[in-house]
Amino acid sequence: MTEFLNTVLTFPTLVCSVLLAFCTVYWLLAATGIVDFDAVDGWLTIDGDTAEPNVVAGMVARLGLSGVPMMLVLTVLSFFGWLITYFAHLFLLQHLPDGLRWIAGAGTLIVALLPGALVTSLLLRPLAAVIARLRPPVPPSVLGRAGAVISPYADADTGRAQFDDGGAGLILQVRTLPGERLGRGDRVVLIEHLESDNTYRVMSETAFHQQ
Repeated sequence: MTEFLNTVLTFPTLVCSVLLAFCTVYWLLAATGIVDFDAVDGWLTIDGDTAEPNVVAGMVARLGLSGVPMMLVLTVLSFFGWLITYFAHLFLLQHLPDGLRWIAGAGTLIVALLPGALVTSLLLRPLAAVIARLRPPVPPSVLGRAGAVISPYADADTGRAQFDDGGAGLILQVRTLPGERLGRGDRVVLIEHLESDNTYRVMSETAFHQQ
């Protein structure tokens, strides 16, 4: 037990232990209704200055986990990061000299993110697909409508655009054609509904009218 606690409370495992403890407290509070899921997800994934998706949201999208609660992604990632750093310290790092152990520990923490992210993606992608199917679909009649990109950019992996629906406006998750990248404010046209993740394919309005 002493060896376990020593490993858990020693760098680099300590970093993942703190994250995992934070996630555990969050889920306990969420279960009692004290914490709001959407509020925490917004705090983690929305830029407070621009009210647009931040780099965290972009990374989650690239893992194929758009729509999955951010705290669930963080919990699973923290757990696998904890496992990797725990056993790395147990079998390797604790046998190194102090100075070298800190350097190797920092490297282990960084390297642990890659397999942790891959496993998290593999485990949660089926859930992302289920969540996408449960979203109420937007009527196909919106195809052909023009709008403007409102996220910092839109590419084949991530992006949002707003379209006129005769009311407050329709904000949709959009994806460009492969290799195309559009900036905020660029005019786009909806050309296809992507049922796999309930997003919409768009192309620039200029290119659309040149066809």
